[in-house]
Amino acid sequence: MTDLALPTTTRRPRRSRRRPGRLGSLVAATVLGAAVAACLLAPVLWPLDQSAVDLGSTRLAPSPAHPAGTDDLGRDVALRSLYGLRVSLLVGAVAALVAAVIGGLVGAVAGTLGGWVDRALMRVVDTVAALPHLLLGIFVVAMLRPGIGAVILSVGLTHWLSTARIVRSELLSLRTRPFVDAAISGGASRARVLTRHLLPHVLPRLALATTLMVPHAVWHETALSFLGLGLPPHLASIGNMISDGQRSLLTGAWWASIVPGLLLVAVTLALATLTGRWRERLDPRVRAELHL
Repeated sequence: MTDLALPTTTRRPRRSRRRPGRLGSLVAATVLGAAVAACLLAPVLWPLDQSAVDLGSTRLAPSPAHPAGTDDLGRDVALRSLYGLRVSLLVGAVAALVAAVIGGLVGAVAGTLGGWVDRALMRVVDTVAALPHLLLGIFVVAMLRPGIGAVILSVGLTHWLSTARIVRSELLSLRTRPFVDAAISGGASRARVLTRHLLPHVLPRLALATTLMVPHAVWHETALSFLGLGLPPHLASIGNMISDGQRSLLTGAWWASIVPGLLLVAVTLALATLTGRWRERLDPRVRAELHL
């Protein structure tokens, strides 16, 4: 009598539940939170006179009295960097909101109405997208008086295209879903379908696109200020400080432009890391893999 071999079952190795990128997200959140807190508390703890100069303390190297040194007018680089980052983040956030409103309206109209309206609006989007954003922004600022309002309008008018495409594509995808057909069959008007059934699904994507737009807006404002088309020269902004620090590089005062530039890079990378993590969480396929 032969022994029957029992079938052996192989157990699949259990996939680790540890989510990748958690440490990077924690570091990014810490950097961004510390920078935002310092920018908000700087006017209260360390008041700064934007027009004050100290010709007796020009181009001082980093020291306990001036952790990031001084510029060619004797102004503290670390303190002015915080004020400059505060202005740049404010301009970038408001400009991103302006671009989100413009792009959201255009995308909503194109995705809801469809037909020739959709085709006409998308041709406008393609035409504007073919133009270099920075040159278009320079043209907008040149037509207006340089200042915060002109920079915000310039960035908003050049960064709404991706938002319009995202909102349009989401609406076109949602229009074919069964719950939309059920709402229309139940007698819901087009406005009710848009506001009650479609917008709640589009708003998370729109919020993510707006957040992703903030680093681009900050860099756009920095480029305009660097070219002398942004904020007034006496006001502290990252672009103005980098532009003014070029003269100090020739005399060895590298900190005048390197410190604000590194601060800008660190904050924008932290913001991009967090928004990238958010985008992964919104993707159903990535979210399913993270929970395996």
